[in-house]
Amino acid sequence: MLVSERREDAARERRRRHLPRVLLSDGTEPEAVATSAPVEGALTGTPASAGSVTGIARVVLDPVGAHLEPGEILICPSTDPGWTPLFLTAGGLVMEMGGANSHGAVVAREYGIPAVVGVARATEHIVTGQRITLDGTSGMVITA
Repeated sequence: MLVSERREDAARERRRRHLPRVLLSDGTEPEAVATSAPVEGALTGTPASAGSVTGIARVVLDPVGAHLEPGEILICPSTDPGWTPLFLTAGGLVMEMGGANSHGAVVAREYGIPAVVGVARATEHIVTGQRITLDGTSGMVITA
């Protein structure tokens, strides 16, 4: 009985698209309840690769078969080595998960593209084709 309940719980958790990076002891996710952004219409995260870029957003949930036009800003849940080819044409990176030493942040710095990581629900707030400004120095993503 206990084993089957735990298997059901584990299966439910694996179906989640967003996995919190940090949970406080009361179950709160600090990034989800962060204070409002200093600029209206802005999302905030952790600065990961310095620089600023304005361009068209491309939300990608899976790198398989994904295509970015040169200069588009990649918006994704997280990255691993399978995402690296997309960095070749990306003008910037916004990730929902990760920190300054995550895969996406390190590769963005290597390729010299601005990046902000740990942006809660970025793939929900930003839509493909939307013009955004990404500031990898301050950790702000302006969507308005």
